[in-house]
Order: sequence, then C-alpha cells, then structure tokens
Amino acid sequence: MQAKTDAPIDPPIISLPIETHDQGFYDGFSRAVTIPSKIIVSLIIMWAIFFPVRASETLQVANSTIIASFSWWYVYLVAFLMFACAVLAVFPQSGRLRIGAQDEKPEFSRFSWFAMLFGAGIGIGMLTYAIGEPMSHFATNPQIIEGSLQAETAAAVRPAYVYTFLHWGFSAWATYALVGLAIGYVSYRRGLPLTIRSALVPIFGQNMSGLSGHLVDIVAVVATILGVAVTMGLGVEQFVAGLARLGVGDWLLDAEGSSSNSAIVVALIILVGASTLSALSGVGKGIKWLSNLNMGLSFMLLALFVAVGSGLYATERLFVGLWDYVTHLIPTMLTLYDDEGDAVSQAMMQWQLDWSVFYWAWWIAFAPFVGMFIARISRGRTIREYVLGVVMVPSLMCFVWMAFAGGTAIDLELSGAAAGSIINTGISDQLYATLAVMLDPGVALIVSALVVLLLMTYLVTSVDSAILIVNTINGAGETEGTRRYHILFWGAALAFVVGSMLILGGIEAIRITMIIGALPFSVVLLLMAVSILKAVIFDLVRKRHGVPTTAEACAGWHPGSN
Repeated sequence: MQAKTDAPIDPPIISLPIETHDQGFYDGFSRAVTIPSKIIVSLIIMWAIFFPVRASETLQVANSTIIASFSWWYVYLVAFLMFACAVLAVFPQSGRLRIGAQDEKPEFSRFSWFAMLFGAGIGIGMLTYAIGEPMSHFATNPQIIEGSLQAETAAAVRPAYVYTFLHWGFSAWATYALVGLAIGYVSYRRGLPLTIRSALVPIFGQNMSGLSGHLVDIVAVVATILGVAVTMGLGVEQFVAGLARLGVGDWLLDAEGSSSNSAIVVALIILVGASTLSALSGVGKGIKWLSNLNMGLSFMLLALFVAVGSGLYATERLFVGLWDYVTHLIPTMLTLYDDEGDAVSQAMMQWQLDWSVFYWAWWIAFAPFVGMFIARISRGRTIREYVLGVVMVPSLMCFVWMAFAGGTAIDLELSGAAAGSIINTGISDQLYATLAVMLDPGVALIVSALVVLLLMTYLVTSVDSAILIVNTINGAGETEGTRRYHILFWGAALAFVVGSMLILGGIEAIRITMIIGALPFSVVLLLMAVSILKAVIFDLVRKRHGVPTTAEACAGWHPGSN
C-alpha cells in the first residue's frame, strides 16, 4: 500500500506481487497463467485435428460474420494507438520523460538500438510481402474495384504503394511502440515486473496481482502464439516454394501448386526443431548468432535489388510512395468500407477484410511479443526518442524493401520482361519468380538458396524469441527457473497449430483464427493506451507537486519531503 501524503496526488505503485511456484515442473512460473494458456492452445489444436470439417465450417462462418462485424473496431483502434503515440512524443513535457530513472542513460548505443529495431522490422513478412503486396495491389485495390483505374497498368502503381505503405508503416509500428512503452515505462521507471499486466497497473492498481492480471497475461500468451502461427504459416509456404524452385522434389507441391501435406510436415519438423534447439541454447548463443546472420543475409539481398534490379524506378517508387502515403495517411487509415448491397461495395469491404483488417489483427496479436522485445532494449530512452525511433526507423526499412523488391517486380511486369510469370504465380513464390526473371538461371538458383536459408533463420529466430517471451510472461516477468520442458511444449504447440491449420484450410484458416484470437487482446491494448496516457499525465502532475515518480525516489521519500 502507498502511504497517504499531503500532496493532491499519491506516488505511483512501485510493487506488484505475482505468485509464482517455487519448486517442481512450474518452478518460477505462475501456474494461474501457464496452465490455462496451455489448455486453451491445446484445445485449439485438438479442435482442428479431430474435428476438421466442423472447424472449417466454423471458420467460414466466423469469416463472414464475426470478423466483418468487428472490422470497424480494428480500423479505429489502430488509428487511436497511432494518435496516442504521437501525442506522447509531440508534447515537450511528456516527450522528455524517460523510460527509467530521469537521469538514466540508455542501455544500448543509438546505433545498436537502431540495428535491433531493424532486426525486428525485417522478417518473414518482408520476404513474403515485399513483392507480394505491391503486386497484389497493382492488380486490385479499391480504386480498381470501383472502376476509376485499370488493373496492372502504370496508373495503378501509385495507389498500390499507398496501401502497401499503409499496412507496413506507422500504424503497425505505433501498435508495437504503444505496447513496449506501456510495459517499459512502468517496469523500468516504477520497478514493476516486465510483463503485460504491469502496463495496466496505472488504471487498476494492485488488482493486477490477482485474477484480472492472470486473465490479461493469458490473453497475451494466446494472442502471441496465434500471431506467430501466421508468420510461421507464411514462412513454411515460402520455404516449401523455395525448395521446389531448387529442384528438391515434385512431392513438395500438390496438383494445384500449393504446399503438399507431406511438405508441410517435413518443413515444420525442420523449422520448429531448429527453433526449439535455438531457444534451449538461450539468447546469448543461438538467438544472437542467428540474428547476426539474418542481418548480413538481409543486407545482401537488399543490395542485390539495389544493384541489379530496377534501381531508378524503385527509388522513384520509394519517394513518390512516401509522399502519397503521408499526404493520404489520415483518410486511408480511417476509411471503412460498408456493404451497401451492390457487388462493388461488397468487393471493397472484402478487400479491406483481406488486407487492412488482417494486418491490424496480425500486428495486435504480434504486439505482446514485439512490444516486450522493444521495451527490453529501450531502457533509458526518452519517450520522444523512443516513439520516433520505434515508429520511424523500422517503417522506413519496410518502405525501402517494398520499394526496391516490389518496384523491381512491377517494373519487370510493366516492361513485358516478366511476361506475367511474377504476377500470375502464388504470393509465396513471387520472390523466387522475380529472381528468375532478373538474374541468369545459375545465379538465380544460388540466390534462391540464400533466400531459403534466410527464411529458415528468420523463422527460427521469430519462433524461438516468441517462445522465450511467452515463458517470460508465464514467469511473471522473470527469466529464471525451469524452462527446458516448457520450451519443448510451446515449440510443439506452434508446430501443431500451424500444421493443423495449413492442412485444414491453408494460410486462410490460420489468418481467420488469428484475427479472432487477437480480438480479446485488442481490448487489453486499448486499456494499455489509456493506462500509459494516465501514467504520464499523473507523473507530470506529481513532478509539479514534488511527488516522486520513480521507484528509486519513492523508496527514500516520505510525506512532506521534497
């Protein structure tokens, strides 16, 4: 309990006890969080494996009813999160507050910090969507659907990049930034555990120690698993497509050109097995080594597109796309398409569900994982530096990737060099198809092998990092205690979620499950936004009245002291 003071406002809460087990299998874990989380994920797996027809029917109904009914919620929530981040960064008083003690220096240099943000910003999604998304919007977007533009023409390129940058830009990273700030601010400034529930203490106080806090962490764990499952699903399909390009065997693809069930199983055994081994080795060994390898291979691939791809055209796409994105940001972010009973409005609403709503749910589901990682590396930063760095740097890297990889593919199609070989293939194969057109066959084969290797390392680092974050949440913010068997459980659980859903209905099944699973955490996310706004405002009031705002200051303070 905080001592009452003569000031008009009390000091902040600087302690949040969370009960953890002290022996046996759950040593160091909160059983009230870990066991329900495992049960929920296990039920999802059994539902998909033992009742595949019923699961498929349920997902189809959910896609046409539940998801469509909540599309407005995702659209406006993400807009509010970006607004909240902007407010905290722009106002001088709030922007100067630190994520830690007021005179604390950042733990990492700015270069190292930017490098780690880059690593968080480039991953499986980039490899799949850097070409796939601009190409998709080049073929269909709201302007094309309503008939004001013709598909696959030069005029369709600019709006294609407006929507591509919308989905991979400030909105996505403001979502991550908000979660990281809400957690990091109370953890490093007030000494609360580094876990999701701590972010809600400014609103609900010590209630977060009990059942309410357990529910918040459970929702975060399930959302994280489903968010990572989407990433794994995309990566597995592109991994299999790459192996097929390398001539590993016809058994990898079915008659329709999609990943065969055998290929999915083999890919998951390889990828999840490597991820689990990396997670068991810890952050300082496997994850660190693979992250460095990711960075090097990513720069090599990007440099290839800059040097050999359509460099001038891609540069134009980058700068024109940035201008169009910024000048159209507010209307494109807030536009909500409704079904007005005609074919055009239905098609536009479906386009938004398939793209914008899918992305907003994906970022929300991924936010506990990425947000906690960003919070961990951002201690000592001011709020302004944090928001600008987290939102701007990864967004710009995404824009560069989309412009040079996607711009090269579009230019090859517009010039006739690709002759439809890129746009007419599946999204998982479009990167390889672009390399096949852009390079000599022998060189293309070598580069495709490097892409397969890069995919594998990104998948491994994404999965093992997510497993470690899930265990951190289950461990009430601590990393000590028994971890080995829990790492094995979550690795196997991810493999079964992805495998069962891919076999059940492809990436669409995982996408729908993730959007529904992200819905509960979206409510938590809204509360986190309100909580960090309240925490900052109240700290500014405390500073004005001489009331301490950090754990260190509160420890040596008593009413009437200054």
